[in-house]
Order: sequence, then C-alpha cells, then structure tokens
Amino acid sequence: MQIPRGLDGIVGKIGNNVKDNFRKIKEFPKYLDERLREYAPIIVSAAISASPLYAKASILTGLYAMNSYGGVKGKVLGYVLIWLGTAVTVGLGLIAGLHAMHSLPSSNHVEYLGSPNGYEAFVLNGQTIPYDGHTDPVGDLILPNRTIINHVIWDGQYANTIIQNHKVIDQLNSVWVSNNSWARPVDPFNGQQLEPMQDVVVIKGLIPIENITLNNQTYYVIVADGIKSEYIAEFYTSKELIPDLVDAMNTPGTIAELLPQLPGNTTSLLPANSPVFYWPNATGTVAFETKLYQYGSDFIGGYLLKQPHGPIIPYGIIPNPSGLAFLKFTAPKRLYNPYS
Repeated sequence: MQIPRGLDGIVGKIGNNVKDNFRKIKEFPKYLDERLREYAPIIVSAAISASPLYAKASILTGLYAMNSYGGVKGKVLGYVLIWLGTAVTVGLGLIAGLHAMHSLPSSNHVEYLGSPNGYEAFVLNGQTIPYDGHTDPVGDLILPNRTIINHVIWDGQYANTIIQNHKVIDQLNSVWVSNNSWARPVDPFNGQQLEPMQDVVVIKGLIPIENITLNNQTYYVIVADGIKSEYIAEFYTSKELIPDLVDAMNTPGTIAELLPQLPGNTTSLLPANSPVFYWPNATGTVAFETKLYQYGSDFIGGYLLKQPHGPIIPYGIIPNPSGLAFLKFTAPKRLYNPYS
C-alpha cells in the first residue's frame, strides 16, 4: 500500500473514507433487515401480548409502515416503531415491579408489600370492622425494615379465627395481669411486674394489599385469600417485643429453641429447671408468662428466638393458624442452653 504524500494525498484519502462510510450507511438497513427478519415475529408477538394500549399502538404502527410503504425506508421506520413499543413495555414492567415492592397501593388496586423471603407481622389493635359482608380484624402491619403501616384490615381466610384468638389473649390478660385480677400481677420467679401479652399474625413473603375508603377513613386491606395458608402463623409475646420478634425472624442465623420444663400440671413447677425464668428483665418475665398463658387456652409457651448477635426473644405459639413454612419456629429441635 502506497502512503499518500502531500495535501492531494491527504484529501484523496479523506474522500475515500467518506465514500466508504456512506456505502456502509446505505447497506445498514439491508443488514438490519436480514438480522431481525428471523427474530421479529417472536419479539412482536410477545410485545403486543404484554403491552399497554399506548405501547401496542407503536408496535402496530410499525407493522403498518413495513407493509404499506415497503422498501428500505418503510422497513427502517417499522423496526424503529416496533422496538420503541417493546422498550416501553419492558420499562413499564420494571417500574411496576419496583413500585409494588416499595409503595402503598392506590385505591381498589391490589399490590404487594414486604419481602419475597421475609417475614411481616399483622398486630391486632382490638378493633373490628364490617367489610365485604363480614367482620374483619383491624391492626397495624410491620414490614421487615420495621416500617409500620396503620389502619390495616385483615380480610379473607382466618379472619374470624384471628378475632377469636385475640379475645382469648384479652381474657388471659384480665386473669393474670390486670390489677383487678385475682392473681398478683408480679412474676414469682424474678419479682418483675407482669406484662400484657399480645397476639401477632406473621406472614412469610409478599403480602397482597389493596387501598379502600370506609367512613372517610383510608384502610389498607390484606387480601388474605391471596396468601397460601402455609405462609401464615400466629404467635404471642409482649407487645413491646413484637418488633424485635419480627427482626429476629428476618435475621439470618436466628434459631428457635425450647425452654426445658418438668412434667406436671402445676404452673410453678414448669419453669423451675431453667435459669431464664429467673432473669430480672423482660426476657425472663415474658418467658414465664408464655408458659402461664397455657392455662385456660390451647396456646403453647416456652419458646425462644436466639439470634447470632441480638437479644433473646421469648414467645409462644397459637396452634391455628400455624403454617408449615414456620416449622423452624414452631417445632424447634433444640433445648435452650444458656451456657452454650
């Protein structure tokens, strides 16, 4: 190859490059047509099926341009419109997915809150509300990041069961904790004041939620029939410990353990061989109360959540609902050893 010399040579080389580039630009539509011909039918069909109306319009207009105008210009215009409509569909899908994960739902539209692999808690406040032809419990929803959503209705499966479980908790609180009760509201093992217990419904995974307005009040309705029963379970502990219970369940490495107990049906004997009940703090008191509340109910107390680097959380189990996805919390295989 001879190297061009002087101004004429440089100008000649530039001219050749420009001609070559114009040739490539003219051939590009043909290249694009050949490369996309094989894949266009698949892409177009999928995009039309999944697209909203304004994205469909772009795709269908692109098809019309290709068929009506023909030639290179028609094909280029058609492909541009088709790809534009497809891109809009994909973009809207990504936005919708993020929106469902992090925002509250708009009116009468079901969206999802929480974490796909996390645990959320519905905490009853003692109120009920007539909705959709029946009575539903009302409370707060605690998300894995400790965000609390107020004015939440539980609608669908287990609604009546959850209401009845809460009534039992209230009755036991009045028996064991109330100053008007026959029992002295002090833990006999550590001398601390007894605390009212609180029932809490825990859901594993994303929660379907819709926004409604009743009596000029906005509510967020948990669409419980949209949750598999295996992902719903109910527990009890003190109200103050519920956010810590949710945190512990969402903490990797947390394990559930049982407090050892002696056989028998006498309350004072059950915890006698575990030092936890003598701890002079809320952990010791609530651990004792979870056992105490077994009497007069079908509740099962004496469980602990042991975190890798966090406080120990005492809790009890309410047998119904008790989904299979919670077996590691409802059927622990280890006894708690405070010295391990």
